[in-house]
Amino acid sequence: MIEILSPSEIDRARVTGALVADILQTLRERATVGTNLLEIDRWTRELIENAGAQSCYVDYAPSFGRGPFGHYVCTSVNDAVLHGRPRDHRLADGDLLTLDLAVLKDGIAADSAISFLVGDARPAESVALIEATERALAAAIEAAGPGVRLGDVSHAIGQVLTGAGYPVNTDFGGHGIGSTMHQDPHVPNTGRPGRGYTLRPGLLLALEPWVMADTDELVTDADGWTLRSATGARTAHSEHTVAITEDGVEVLTLPAHLRV
Repeated sequence: MIEILSPSEIDRARVTGALVADILQTLRERATVGTNLLEIDRWTRELIENAGAQSCYVDYAPSFGRGPFGHYVCTSVNDAVLHGRPRDHRLADGDLLTLDLAVLKDGIAADSAISFLVGDARPAESVALIEATERALAAAIEAAGPGVRLGDVSHAIGQVLTGAGYPVNTDFGGHGIGSTMHQDPHVPNTGRPGRGYTLRPGLLLALEPWVMADTDELVTDADGWTLRSATGARTAHSEHTVAITEDGVEVLTLPAHLRV
C-alpha cells in the first residue's frame, strides 16, 4: 500500500522526524571509544520513552529476520551494514558505526541512519564510504519532488555510488513510510530514469543509500538479523525521511542545527 498523508499528518511527521534526528545526534555524541553497543540500545530506549514515543524495532518481526528484533536501534559496526543487532561489543578507535533508528509518535513514523567514525582515527577508505552515501542521499533529495518518477530518484543514488566505484545491492533500499515504518513503494539504490511510480504530495519516503566497499553480496550473522559484507569489507549507510510537497521535497530528519 502507498499511503498519502494529509497536511495534519505531515505536521505530525515533522515532530517525529525531529525526534529521530535529535536522538541520533545524542547517540552520536555519547558513542566513544569503549562504549558498549548495549549501552547505546539502553540510551535509545530511554530517549524514546522519555519523548512519549514508541520504537518501530523492538517488536518488529519481518520475514527476513529471525523473530522479533528485540532492540531499539540498529548498531552496525565496520563490515555490518544493515539491521545490526546490538550485542555485547565495545567500540574501538576508528570503528565505523552506523546507527539506524525508526520511531513512531502520535501515529506517524520516521526513519533515519547516520554513519560516522568513532574516536580520533580517520581511515581514508571509511571516510570515502561515508561521504559517498551522504552525497548519494543529497542527490536523491535533489531529484525528488511532485511529478518525479521513482526511477529518477533511484538513478540519482546509483549514479553517485557507482561513480565512486562501489557496487550496488538492490535487495534492500529505501521505502515508503507513514502510519507504519515500512510501506510501498520500494526505493532501490539504482534505477532507470523516467520509470516507476510518480511521486505525489503527501508521500513520505525513507531514502537510504548504503554501500559495501568491494562487493554487492550480503551475509547474515548467526543472530539472524545483522547483515554484513560477504568479503568483510567496511560499509556505510545514510538515510533521511522526506515528505513530497506541492512545490518540492522537505527533509524531516535533519539535525537541529540544520533545521530552519
